[in-house]
Amino acid sequence: MKLVSRFEAASRSTAELHGLLAEAFNAFAVAPRGSHERRNALQSMRNIEDELAAQTPKL
Repeated sequence: MKLVSRFEAASRSTAELHGLLAEAFNAFAVAPRGSHERRNALQSMRNIEDELAAQTPKL
């Protein structure tokens, strides 16, 4: 999986981010342990989750 950067995540809508998060989760689940693909998927999930948290309105 291609790494989703914070900059790229910031340009996406919430719906797109949820779709990317699902893709990253699936890529992480099937990638071999210790592989570059698994590390990219994990970092992508972190970046996407950080951006989702930033886009969530605060009450």
